[in-house]
Amino acid sequence: MGRWQDMSREELEEQYSPSRWSPRLHPDAVVAAHEEAVTAGTRRAQAATQTLLHVPYGDSDGEKLDIYLPTDPSGTFPVLVYIHGGYWQCLSKDVSGFAAPALVSQGVAVVAVGYNIAPKGNMDEMVAQVQRSLAFLVQQYSQISGVYLCGHSAGAHLAAMVLSMDWAEYGVTPDIKGAILVSGVYDLEPILHIYVNDVLNMSWEAAQRNSPMLCVTGAVPAAVACEVLVAVAQHDSPEFRRQSQEYCQALRLAGWTVSLLDLAGVDHFDIIEKLSQDSYVLTQQGWRACSGSVWKTG
Repeated sequence: MGRWQDMSREELEEQYSPSRWSPRLHPDAVVAAHEEAVTAGTRRAQAATQTLLHVPYGDSDGEKLDIYLPTDPSGTFPVLVYIHGGYWQCLSKDVSGFAAPALVSQGVAVVAVGYNIAPKGNMDEMVAQVQRSLAFLVQQYSQISGVYLCGHSAGAHLAAMVLSMDWAEYGVTPDIKGAILVSGVYDLEPILHIYVNDVLNMSWEAAQRNSPMLCVTGAVPAAVACEVLVAVAQHDSPEFRRQSQEYCQALRLAGWTVSLLDLAGVDHFDIIEKLSQDSYVLTQQGWRACSGSVWKTG
């Protein structure tokens, strides 16, 4: 496969349409199945765990959190902050709690972040909202012993942007100890040339300042304390796989502690849906991270 810059619009749209690469189902069916899976999983999570739903971290309607508390929240506990995907224009925090039961039973709080998806929200706003949500969390909940990020697809992009943020204006710096970035987009420039940007209406300048690939060097000081796991699916498109590989390499060259996990037998959607399963490799990685262990990708 050649450089993305040499592809036609049709070729780019093929590469950046994750549903077209799943061997399980027709593209429309795999998207519908994904929405059904995360919705059902979140309903189960809310029925089985202690929750604080729709907690506002800002004034906008979209600026709310769903918090899934650990089984014993009396002491300090780590928190896994989940940032949903949906190409910055679909899904919500309301269907993003499906991973909670497997983690709260291990003493981990899970927080699903809401943000203003497009067309209501733009890229700069979404990135700022995720940052604001983390600042709110650590200011409001002194029990948090460490923050671990987990983002899927567009959510992996937003989580990756957090790693390069300047926290000076908030007067607080979250203790981000790890990040699990799943099937993400780390260079937004290709998105400018496909249907996704019809809704985002993102400028070239916005794509540049919000591309994690271009922010890596500014994130070096945080690299000492934070471990990053970049995960990609066997049945992600070649472009999604390239982006994950190149972002992982960029982090490594900048001095971050980073691992690449290439998961066999999954596509862009079930790679994250399976977080509801105790035995799933990414669930296990979440447990390891939140317990202070290093990534184990071998």
